[in-house]
Amino acid sequence: MFFDLVFVVAVSIASVQLHHQLSEAHVLEGVANYAVVFFGIWWAWMNFTWFATSFDTDDWLYRLLTIVQMGGVLVLASGIQAAFEDQDYVVLVLAYVVMRIALVAQWLRASRSAGDTRRSTTTYAVGIAAVQILWLASLLLPAGAFWVAVILLFAAELSVPIVAERQAGTPWHPHHLADRFGLFTLILLGESLLASANAIIEALHEGDTLGPLIGVAVLTLVVTAALWWVYFWAPHHTAIGGLGLSLGYGYGHYFVFAAAGALSAGIEAEIDVITGHSKLGPVVASFAYTVPIAVFILGIWVLVMRRSAGRHVNIIVPAGAVLVLIDPLIPIPFAVTAVVLTGVVVALIWKDPLDRTQQLPAESGDTAVSA
Repeated sequence: MFFDLVFVVAVSIASVQLHHQLSEAHVLEGVANYAVVFFGIWWAWMNFTWFATSFDTDDWLYRLLTIVQMGGVLVLASGIQAAFEDQDYVVLVLAYVVMRIALVAQWLRASRSAGDTRRSTTTYAVGIAAVQILWLASLLLPAGAFWVAVILLFAAELSVPIVAERQAGTPWHPHHLADRFGLFTLILLGESLLASANAIIEALHEGDTLGPLIGVAVLTLVVTAALWWVYFWAPHHTAIGGLGLSLGYGYGHYFVFAAAGALSAGIEAEIDVITGHSKLGPVVASFAYTVPIAVFILGIWVLVMRRSAGRHVNIIVPAGAVLVLIDPLIPIPFAVTAVVLTGVVVALIWKDPLDRTQQLPAESGDTAVSA
């Protein structure tokens, strides 16, 4: 939990910078910067989480290396503003490499007693270390070539677990992983709710637009509650199994986490329009919060829900996400978004009999994950 909270510091700063660029009408630039910065945050978090489920010794050295990674993400957070405003990624890359080298040390340590999985642990260590050398080399490239290198290095990072797990798969614990992903999602949703609430309170103190701001406040609460409900409706551990299924679950959460982190930026962009502090038009500003909502819901539906849901839920949930997405084109977006999300939650409460009731006897011990 402590580890997760430190990572959310970086997510919060990235969200603030995204909000600023959205309100300045630098939409594509802001989204691109956010996507790159969030990849570094998410990938460092996810790799450590996956490692910890297999090789968490919880001794002094393990804790020390974990704290080094936490220090790395705080340094990364300090460089986010420069990345957004000046396209200066030096601090981010250096901090990212620090986090990854700490994980290399963890993998090398684990390989000493990994037994049959030693080939995998060694492949992880060698693969991650090699990619970090390339990250450092990318800083010497001109701007245009650097962005090409970033895309290639993202692909290289994503390929390391695929290659390593095919050597001799490491053991992982589906319930533990589902718990870790769920906790990080809760923290991200809480961060978005906090940032949105602060923005609403500040706007109330500065302006006279009470009605619309109350509407945004209601929308923010309904949205975060509905996203929480959607996320924890299905048993996530059932989506973690073989290599392909597990990688899909882990990699797909990039979009879920990024959407949760970006929600507050969209809400704040909408508040700026209401208070006259934005260069965005009202429709585009509304898309700034409906897109994260839709991506979050569709992401969870694809990764987890559709396997547990019956026919009606599998129609209503994605349809609700699409309705939320096109909400800005409707004259009263606040009310429609709240109504649609409420309808999705009602559909989950009054789910088809085949959705989860038949699974309960077999999974009665999984209360913590399903709750």
